[in-house]
Amino acid sequence: MEALYLWLNTLVNKNKTDFAGWDGIQWLHPYNSTEAQALRDDLLAKNKGSELFKGTKPYYNQISKGCGTCGAGNWSCLFITGKCNAGCFYCPAPQQTDEAPSSQGLTFETPQSYANYVKYFNFKGVSFSGGEPLLFFNRTLEYLKAVRNTCSSDTYIWMYTNGILAEREKMKLLADAGLNEIRFDIGATNFSLDKVKLAKGLIPHVTIEIPAVPEEKARLIKLLPLMEKAGVTNLNLHQLRLTKHNVKHLAKRGYTYINAEKPLVLESELTALEIINAARGLKLNLGVNYCAFHYKNRFQKAGFRRIIARTVLTPVGDLSENGYIRERTHNAILYKTIRFTDIPPTDKDWNSLPIADKTYFHKTEAIFKAENLSNVNIQNIDKLLLKQPGQIPSDPLLFRIWQLEYIERGLREY
Repeated sequence: MEALYLWLNTLVNKNKTDFAGWDGIQWLHPYNSTEAQALRDDLLAKNKGSELFKGTKPYYNQISKGCGTCGAGNWSCLFITGKCNAGCFYCPAPQQTDEAPSSQGLTFETPQSYANYVKYFNFKGVSFSGGEPLLFFNRTLEYLKAVRNTCSSDTYIWMYTNGILAEREKMKLLADAGLNEIRFDIGATNFSLDKVKLAKGLIPHVTIEIPAVPEEKARLIKLLPLMEKAGVTNLNLHQLRLTKHNVKHLAKRGYTYINAEKPLVLESELTALEIINAARGLKLNLGVNYCAFHYKNRFQKAGFRRIIARTVLTPVGDLSENGYIRERTHNAILYKTIRFTDIPPTDKDWNSLPIADKTYFHKTEAIFKAENLSNVNIQNIDKLLLKQPGQIPSDPLLFRIWQLEYIERGLREY
């Protein structure tokens, strides 16, 4: 496990450096993790193996079609604006400025340019997020209409909102334009279900999607039956994470932070798992799932890499589970990824890709190369590629290849 520990140590050093000015932050370490790990193991055992995407999405009863599309890597999320009107303490970003709609670093000035992009890459799911999409309702509606009119009729479309500006007439217009699902962050409205009820009977699927806030665990468990009565089909809980924007709020709350790719709130994951088990105990028809940070950070990125590689490169050659292009010779292995942009590059290494009236640019870049491999190295790599190992490789070379090949199973352990 030496290679894993070295990698984890880099995360510890980076996170502690990034938040060095906040003395009150309590980091998880071996001396305070035993009890938390035991509780987590017990909660997962009670969940009876109901987990998706290599354990990063524990769930009860069901997940929404949108979540399934996201996990399969067939989803595009368009940020309609960067501006929000809520100011939730847990928000990871300032969200104070209106910006042109964007996705994956690409800007879409017109609804039709985004719809053409979705159609070209054959995304099966589309979501509208922000900021707050209802701050710019007409803009959101036009992008929704463009996708619905241009793309496949089975494209699944959903929208995120804090609900502050939700009105029944707006819900009806969204439904008439073909919105399949709406997701409310009720944390922005003091956990009221009043705005959620406006969508009942209009939009086919009504979801509540909120961070699992530890202090609100009891209230959320009490609300579960009321959510179902209000017409909610799914409750999505995601993990609080620490950022340089929200640290001023989170540092006051006494949370314990896990040193992952981004610092994560330990108690948030435990809260989500307890709510899932509470829903099971109540035998609700409501679906509840926990969208762990590791799911968002790995499956969503890997899905986008795969869909770009499969569409832009023909033939794509060997493609890893994580969406990296793999090239092998008798004594070397190379991993590459595709950079994709709509900003005209200044150098000539890029290829152009016209899609309707907009041009994109892409190039393939090497991100890892190992040469002059011994016969033993080659044999071990062959075994690694043949079947995902049950244990994390201890050899640094194999560990790096394992990271590139697979979603990093096992790194969520405390």
